[in-house]
Amino acid sequence: MNLPFSARFFVILISALCVLSLVYAGSTLASPTISQLTLFSIFLILAVLSEVYATWIPFYGWEMSSSIALYLAGLFILGPSLGILLVFISSLSSELLLRWKQLEKGLWSAIVPIAFNVSQFVVAIAIVGLVLRLFGHERLLLDTPSAYLWAVGSFASCSLLNLSFVRGIISLTGPGKFFYGLWKSMRAFSIQLLVLCASALLLAVLYSISVWHVFLGLVPLVLVHVSFRSYLKLQTEARKTFERISRILDERDHYTAVHSSSVAELAVKIAKQMDLSESEIENIDVAAKVHDIGKIAVPDAILLKPGKLDADEWTIMKKHPVISAELIEGLSIYSHVANAVRHEHEHWDGSGYPDGLKGDDIPLIARIITAADIYDALSTDRPYRKAFSHEKSIEMIRKMRGKEIDPAVADALERVLTSEEG
Repeated sequence: MNLPFSARFFVILISALCVLSLVYAGSTLASPTISQLTLFSIFLILAVLSEVYATWIPFYGWEMSSSIALYLAGLFILGPSLGILLVFISSLSSELLLRWKQLEKGLWSAIVPIAFNVSQFVVAIAIVGLVLRLFGHERLLLDTPSAYLWAVGSFASCSLLNLSFVRGIISLTGPGKFFYGLWKSMRAFSIQLLVLCASALLLAVLYSISVWHVFLGLVPLVLVHVSFRSYLKLQTEARKTFERISRILDERDHYTAVHSSSVAELAVKIAKQMDLSESEIENIDVAAKVHDIGKIAVPDAILLKPGKLDADEWTIMKKHPVISAELIEGLSIYSHVANAVRHEHEHWDGSGYPDGLKGDDIPLIARIITAADIYDALSTDRPYRKAFSHEKSIEMIRKMRGKEIDPAVADALERVLTSEEG
C-alpha cells in the first residue's frame, strides 16, 4: 500500500499509542469477577458481529456500526483496563475476519489498514478511560447526575476522537479537508450517535440491576443497527437508480450523459475559483451531475432532432429542468439541490426558463451550473452544428456576461479557461 509519508507516520504514531495502551491495560488489570467476564464475553461477541456487519458509507469515507455503544458501555462497567482489551480483541477479530482473503493474497497489503482500524479505536477508548480514571471514575455506575454528565462527555469525546482519526487519515491520503469532513460526518450522523450514546448509558444502568438485565438493552441497540443499515441501503439503491437513468440517457443521447459529467467538472472549478466553501462545492458537484436527468421524459424526436426545435418542441424541451427537480426533490440525498436544478436554465437578465428569474433571485449553484452548461454546449458538437473553437467559445461567453450569465460567474469561468490554456 503506497501511502504519503505523512499518512505512514500517522499510522505508525496511532499504532505506537495502541501498543502503549495495551501495555497500560495489562499492567493495571485486576482479577475480573465472573459477572465481569460474562459481560466481557457477551460484549466481545456482539462487538465483533457489529463490526463485521458495519455499514460502509462511501459519501463520507467511513463505516458506522453499533460497536461504539458496546465499547463505551464496557468501559463504564468494566473499567479502562478490561475496556481497552475488549476493544482490541473485538476489533482485531473483526478485521481479521473481514480481511481474511486479503491476508491470503499478501500480508503487507492488509496489515496497514488492520493496524490503523484496530489502533484508532483502542487509542480513543484508552484516552477516555485514562481521563475517567484520573478523575476518580474507575467505573461509571450512573447513580448520580454528575455520573451521567461524565458518561455523555465520554461518549462524545470517544466519538470525536474516532471520527478525527478516520478523517485524519482520509485527509492525509486524499483531497478532503479535515475540519469540513469532520463537521460533515458529525452533523450527518448526530441522531444516530445520540441514540448509540443513550444505548451505552442504558446498558450501564441495566448492569447495575444484574448482568442478565443487560440483554434487555441489547434489543434496541440491534434495532438501531438494523434500521441504519436499511436507511443506507435505501440511499444506495436511490443512487443506483439514478445511475441506471444516466445509462439509459447515455444509450439515447450520448451527449447528455457525457455533458452532465463535463458540466459538473467545470462547475466545480468555477466554484473553487470563486472561493466557495467546500459544502457549496460539494452541492454544485451533486446538482450538476443530475441537472439534465429530466431529459429522460423528452421524446427522441425532440431530443435527437438534428435541426433547431420549433416553438412546440421547444415548449416541451423547456420542461426538462422542472422534471429533473421533481425527480430528485423527494430524495434526501438530492433534495437540498432540487431548487438549483430547477433553475439552472434561468438567465441573469431574466430571459431564461422555467420561471424567468433574474439576478440574485437565481440560486448561486444554478448560476454556476448555467455558465458551465453554456460553455460545454458551445465547445461540443451538437446534432445541429459543430463545436465552436475554444477561443470563439470564450468570446461568446464574454458577450453573454451580464445577460445570460452572472458577471461574477462569467469572470470566474474565464479565469478557469485562461489558466487551463496556460
